[in-house]
Amino acid sequence: MIRPTYYLNRLNEAGINFFAGVPDSLLKEFCACLSEKCNQDTHLITANEGAAIGLGIGYYLGTGNIPMIYLQNSGLGNIINPVLSLASEKVYGIPMLIMVGWRGEPGVKDEPQHVHQGKVMIGSLEGMDLPYVVLSPDEKTAEEQTQNALRLAKEKMSPVVLVVRKNSFESFPTERPMCDLVLSREDAVVAVAEMLPQDGVVVSTTGMPSRELFEFRANNDQGHHRDFLTVGGMGHASQIALGLCKAQPERPTYCFDGDGAALMHMGSLAIIGQSSAVNLIHIVFNNGVHDSVGGQPTVGFGINFCGIASACGYVSAVEVNSREGIIKALAQASEHAGPHFIDVHVRPGNRSDIGRPTTTPEQNKNAIMQYLGV
Repeated sequence: MIRPTYYLNRLNEAGINFFAGVPDSLLKEFCACLSEKCNQDTHLITANEGAAIGLGIGYYLGTGNIPMIYLQNSGLGNIINPVLSLASEKVYGIPMLIMVGWRGEPGVKDEPQHVHQGKVMIGSLEGMDLPYVVLSPDEKTAEEQTQNALRLAKEKMSPVVLVVRKNSFESFPTERPMCDLVLSREDAVVAVAEMLPQDGVVVSTTGMPSRELFEFRANNDQGHHRDFLTVGGMGHASQIALGLCKAQPERPTYCFDGDGAALMHMGSLAIIGQSSAVNLIHIVFNNGVHDSVGGQPTVGFGINFCGIASACGYVSAVEVNSREGIIKALAQASEHAGPHFIDVHVRPGNRSDIGRPTTTPEQNKNAIMQYLGV
C-alpha cells in the first residue's frame, strides 16, 4: 500500500505543490494527509469538482507549475466542461494531474449509486481523450507511474488522470477538531422526521442524512414510501425537491440537505428563492465537514447560509442548534407560505453501526411514486 506522507513528499519533490478537489472515501487517507501537511494557500477543498479544475488552471497560469486535482469518479461529470473546453491541449493546453477514486469498480462490492459510474468510468476517460493510468497499490510502482504521468502531462500540455482503486493508500490517523455543539445530526434528523405532517414528503441528500432517516423509519415501522433518498448525485436533492413541489404544489415537501451538498451547487438556492415554492421547507444539516467520505472540512460554519438564503428570496431563514430550536423553526415555517430555509448546526460524526438502506433505488422510486398517486 501507498503511504500518504511518502507519496506527498514525492509529489513535492517532482514540483507538485498545489492541490484542490472534492474529498472521496477512497482518497480519504491522502486527503487527510493533504489537510495536515499543506496550508490554505496550497490545498483547497472546493465546492465542486469543476471549480477545482478552474483553481488548477489559475494556479498554472500564475506559476507555470502543474497542480493536482482530486475527486471521486461521480464528479467526472462536473469536470467535463472545464477540462474539454479549457484545459484540453486542443484549447488552452493546461497540464495537470487529476486523481480519481474508482468507486463502483467492476468486481468490487460497492453501493448501488456507484455501480454504473464505475462500469463506464474508463470508457468515459477514453471518450474524453484523457490519458490515464490505474495507480498500483505498490508504493514504488505508483511512484514511477506518477512520474511518467507528470512527464506525459508536460509533453502533451494536457490533464492526465491517475485512477485509484479501493485500499490503495495506507491509513493516515487524524483527530477530529473539538466541537462545542451538542446536537448530533441523527438526533436532528429524527426531530424533524417526528414533526412531519402525514401528507408530507422528504427528499433527502446523499450520505448520512438518508441513512439516518431510513433507519428512523425502519425502527418505528413507518415505511419508506414518503421519502426519496438521493443516494447519488451530490448537491441535487434541493432541485429534485423543487421539481416535486412544482408537480404537487399542495403537498408539504421537505428537503434534507447537507452543508457540503448545498455548497456544491449553491446556485440552486437562488432558483428556489425565486421559485414561489410555497410548500417547500429546505433544511441543511450543517456539521462543517464532508462526513460521509472522511470528515474533511467544508466552509459550512464559516459562511452565513441564512443570509444567503434570505438574499436569494426565501421567505424565512433561521439558524438553530438544538432540538427545541428545530421544533420552533418548523412550527413557524409550517404556518406560512414558503419557501423556508433552516440551517441546523450539528456536531460532526455518526454512529459506527448506522445502517444502510435495505431497499433498492428502484424500489424507493416506485414506493414514493405510488404514494404520490402517480
